[in-house]
Amino acid sequence: MDGHNETRRVHGRVNRRAALTGLTGAVTGLAALGATPAAARSGGEGWVDTWTAMPQLTEPHNLPPAPFTGSDGVLADATLRQTVHLTIGARRVRLSFSNEFGGAPLPLTSVAVALPAGGRAGARAVVPGSTLPVTFDGRASVTVPVGARYVSDPVDVRVPPGGELTVTVHLADGQRSLSVTSHPGSRTTSHLVAGERVAAEDLPGATPVDHWYFLSAVEAWAARGSRAVAVLGDSLTDGRGSTTNGNDRWPDRLAARLRGRRDTEDVAVLNQGAGGNRVLLEGLGPSAVSRLDRDVFARSGVTRLIVFEGVNDIGTAAATAAAQEAVTADLLTAYGQFVTRAHARGVEVYGATLTPFGGNAAYDDPAGLREVARREVNAWIRGSGRFDAVLDFDAAVRDPARPERLRDTVHDGDWLHLTPGGYALLAAAVPVSLFRD
Repeated sequence: MDGHNETRRVHGRVNRRAALTGLTGAVTGLAALGATPAAARSGGEGWVDTWTAMPQLTEPHNLPPAPFTGSDGVLADATLRQTVHLTIGARRVRLSFSNEFGGAPLPLTSVAVALPAGGRAGARAVVPGSTLPVTFDGRASVTVPVGARYVSDPVDVRVPPGGELTVTVHLADGQRSLSVTSHPGSRTTSHLVAGERVAAEDLPGATPVDHWYFLSAVEAWAARGSRAVAVLGDSLTDGRGSTTNGNDRWPDRLAARLRGRRDTEDVAVLNQGAGGNRVLLEGLGPSAVSRLDRDVFARSGVTRLIVFEGVNDIGTAAATAAAQEAVTADLLTAYGQFVTRAHARGVEVYGATLTPFGGNAAYDDPAGLREVARREVNAWIRGSGRFDAVLDFDAAVRDPARPERLRDTVHDGDWLHLTPGGYALLAAAVPVSLFRD
C-alpha cells in the first residue's frame, strides 16, 4: 500500500529537518538526560514519547468503583497498577502524570515501574525482580498541583519495541476530589487494591477496571533518528470496537508496520484520540483545536501529525442545511489552522478522510445532509493541497455499492466504529514511505 494513489506530497512543504536543526543553536545549558528536546539531542540521542493517552476529566461513571471512590475523593490508601504499550523500545524511560482536570492536588506517595508477567497488556502480576522505584527530582513522593503535569526522573528499564511496561502507584491519602484526570477509553485493564502494594509481584483480589488514571505519557531515551507521529482523533482512533488488552487499534497496527521496516523502526506512534472528541467544540475532553499544543507540540520528538477527526462535529450538528454548511466551513478552517501551526514548528501534517457513518442511530441522517457535509469535507482533504499527504481512510472501508455506509464486515454493529479487522484496513492505507527520513 506504499504507493496508494490517493496519497501525494504537496509541493513546497516545509523543510522539517532544517527547521528542527535550526533550533539546536538556541538550546544551551541542558543537563545530561534532562529536558533535552528531540531536536537538540546530545550524542545523537534524545527523549521521544513512545506512548501517550489524552488527559480528560473523568465522567462520574468512569471513576474508580467502590470502595475506591468515596464522597470526598478517590483511591485513599490504594494501589493502582496499569500497563502501557510502548511503540518504540526503551532502555531508559520517564513518566508523565497529569493533574490537569483534578479538583485537588494529586499526591503520588510511591511509584514504580516493572515488566508485566508474560509481557501481557493488562497483566496484574509483574516479572519477579523487575520492579524499580520512580522518583521526581530525587524524591520518592511528590504532590502534583492542580492543573499541572509532572515528569519523573529517568529510570533504567529495558522494554522491547512493541513491549509493555507496568506502572504502579500508591496514594496514601488519595486525591480529595471527585474531579479526576484520566483516559477512560484505555481498552487495557488496570488493577486496584487497598493498601500499599507497589512492590508486590502480584495483586490477588484486585479490582479490574478498563481505564487509565493520571498517567499521560511515557518517554524513551532513544537512538539517533528516532521520531514520533502524533494522531489527533476521536473514538475511531481511541479504538472503540478493538480488543481489550489486544493493542489492535489502527495506530497500534500502524506502529507494528513501522517497526517491521529498518527505515521506519524508530518511529513512535502517539495515540491522542478520545471517544466523543470533536475538532471544534468541547465534548468528551477538550476540542482538538484547543489541545493541539498540549497533545502534539508539547510531546517529545514529534515530526509528523495525522488528523483524523470531524465525524463527531458533523454528527452532533443539527441535521439542517444551514447547520451542516456552517460546520463544514468551520472544519475546513480548523484543518487549515492545524497545518499552519504545525508547519510553523517544522511538523508535517497528513489529513485522513472521514469514514462513513450512514445507518448509525445516533447520527441519523434521513435527508442525507450530514453525508453531504462529510463528502464536502473529504473532497477538501483530498483536493485542497493543504496537507502534506492524504490518507484515504474513507476509500479503505466504505461500501462501494453504498458509499455513505461502511462495509458490512468492518463495523462493530453500530455502523460507525470498526472491528479489529476494520482498523487493520485503516493502518494498511497509511503508506510507510511517509515516515522515512
